[in-house]
Amino acid sequence: MSEALELAKEAAAAGEVPVGCVIVSDGKIIGRGRNRRESDKSAIAHAEIEAIGEACRALGGWRLSGCELYVTLEPCPMCAGAIINSRISKVFYGAGDSKVGACGGVLNIFEENFGHKPQIVGGIMREECAGLISEFFKNLRKA
Repeated sequence: MSEALELAKEAAAAGEVPVGCVIVSDGKIIGRGRNRRESDKSAIAHAEIEAIGEACRALGGWRLSGCELYVTLEPCPMCAGAIINSRISKVFYGAGDSKVGACGGVLNIFEENFGHKPQIVGGIMREECAGLISEFFKNLRKA
């Protein structure tokens, strides 16, 4: 999660909502991503989507079975769908998201009747992840 948090800090420095994500396979990071919605002018430029794409390229296929995803903010429905479709085995997230979270914040998409159900663990480095997001929006409101 520390690596994901560093990516979130990079996103914040670039004026993006500070979310970072890494994907791990056999103890090695094979995918990294951070929010780039503003810079890419794209609704789908989320940290998880970027990390999943990089991990798929690293492994040479779309199935990420056995991989673990670490993200600083609870995944949204779009990212949760990508997690299901890529067959990621475990999801670890930092801060919960009561506005669009799809791992229990608003709903838990992984409890629905899809063919793949990753293991979910929330609250990893929660204070650091939530603090970074809170500080970002506090500074944005000041500006």
